[in-house]
Amino acid sequence: MTSVLTRPSKGGIPLWVNLMQGALILIMAAQVVELFFDHDALAEAGLSTEGDPSLNLLYTTGARLTVMIIISAFVMVTQNATQYIVVLIMNVAREGFEMIIDPLYPVANAAAPPIVDFAIHVVIVSIELAALVTVTRIQRREVA
Repeated sequence: MTSVLTRPSKGGIPLWVNLMQGALILIMAAQVVELFFDHDALAEAGLSTEGDPSLNLLYTTGARLTVMIIISAFVMVTQNATQYIVVLIMNVAREGFEMIIDPLYPVANAAAPPIVDFAIHVVIVSIELAALVTVTRIQRREVA
């Protein structure tokens, strides 16, 4: 008997992978809103929001996250395992870099101390790697 979380969706992607990807999309969307519209929160975190160079960095980062959201949402709709692998690699790389960068350069109003932030990212990256392995196995079965 399969669990509702491991039961494949119409495209063979397990529900837990889709739920994880949905949560990541929501996290990225919150970051996009902050980067585009909530400069007060960014200033409180210690980020410069004054001047063209700072705004260029903020808006470029927001635009890149928006593209990641669009691609991630598209892959969730198509449920194509090969496309999903690309998105999962993107997620692992992004969170992997954040796992190192966030503790080394914490923001002023960080929700957690650097070591806790690192541990949280280790958990997130581990879940993403499990999803990548799962979807890679599905993709290999589809190709075979």
